[in-house]
Amino acid sequence: MPKPISLEDGTLPKEERDAYWRDGFIFPIQVFSEKEAESLRNELEQLEQDWLTADLPHPLLQYKRINSNCVLPFAARTATDPRVLDAVEGILGPDILIWSAEFFIKEPRTTHIVGTHQDLTYWGMGETSDQVTAWIALSPATVESGCMDFVAGSHKNPILPHNDTFSENNLLSRGQEIAVDVADKDKTPIELQPGQMSLHHGLTIHGSGPNSSDDRRIGFAIRYINPNAKQLRASRDYAMLARGVDRSGHFLHFAPPTRIFSPESLRLFDEIRTARAEALTEGAEQSVGLYNERHKDDARK
Repeated sequence: MPKPISLEDGTLPKEERDAYWRDGFIFPIQVFSEKEAESLRNELEQLEQDWLTADLPHPLLQYKRINSNCVLPFAARTATDPRVLDAVEGILGPDILIWSAEFFIKEPRTTHIVGTHQDLTYWGMGETSDQVTAWIALSPATVESGCMDFVAGSHKNPILPHNDTFSENNLLSRGQEIAVDVADKDKTPIELQPGQMSLHHGLTIHGSGPNSSDDRRIGFAIRYINPNAKQLRASRDYAMLARGVDRSGHFLHFAPPTRIFSPESLRLFDEIRTARAEALTEGAEQSVGLYNERHKDDARK
């Protein structure tokens, strides 16, 4: 495993910034201590215990996977932590918006995967570089537990053809997979310890395998954009201002929630979910589960 990247006086080192633009990703960046990561995991799992059977408008899984920062104060707090934003600023500059924040969880000894894909395929923002995804490990992300793998330099490609599999084993909303062969030798396993983070470009080809370990693999993925990004497919879109200013006005701003699942944040969640579905479900040949009403799935998926 590579030596953890440390910020220099709150700044991402130049060699790491250069590596990001060369490879389309960097890792592992040390943003939280192991104890802090454990505390965040405990907060998430307490939420699951307390709210799994609650009478919420949607399954708990949807609130964890779609704009969790809209309804969960601890998700918003984590996504706006200065240590995370300092690293992101090295890629996007001083003006930073949060487009979405979601928990990706693979239960132990399960076959769930994330199909090999490019994030920007369905976001409706074209092939912009005004975005970056931060992926923070709250449990060990290893090859055994199904860590992500990236294809170095693949962000220099355009958006490539993808197929929607709608596979039950694929954690992505449409089970999307890139319609080209990717050799295992071209993949870099992104192993992270709790509290460590990776950053990757939205055109970087990546995916992850099943969790064959005895622990949950828990990752918190935050999609950051700067104000130059623009929603090209949906009629409107939303973002949370995390740092700096937004002089472009391409996104409707919303404030972080003051308490968990407040009526105000639940209404806002539905507004964002409906607007976002216009872009993320375009062209789908069947309903996209995360953006449609469905039965209350096990929230621990």
